[in-house]
Amino acid sequence: MSHMDVAHPYFGAFLLFVITSIAFIATTVAARFVSRYLARLDTEKLKSTIYECGPEVTKQPNKISAQFYLIALLFILFDVEIIFMFPWAIDFKLLGWFGFAEMLLFIILLAIGFIYAWRKGALEWHSIK
Repeated sequence: MSHMDVAHPYFGAFLLFVITSIAFIATTVAARFVSRYLARLDTEKLKSTIYECGPEVTKQPNKISAQFYLIALLFILFDVEIIFMFPWAIDFKLLGWFGFAEMLLFIILLAIGFIYAWRKGALEWHSIK
């Protein structure tokens, strides 16, 4: 009995991977060709419409400051911090000093980020005039 008579234990998984990859590539290429042949060919009329070029520029009476999005992002960041602290607080005694040190490091890193954002003026609200 030679080594060629025994199938490799992962041959079936490898064959399945190759067949799936070929099927994926073939489906992608076929979808690309079908969409190209079924698409409208008269697109020149659509290129100059407002929808294709974007809406007409008008004066915005009530602009929203980009500062709002930065504050919202910081809120989400620190809200997620609290979500990570709940499981730690539940298993505090089980985790011991190692868990305490990990959470302390986590809080210190977030505090450094908060101080950095504060010093850069990310928390200062500037009104739009």
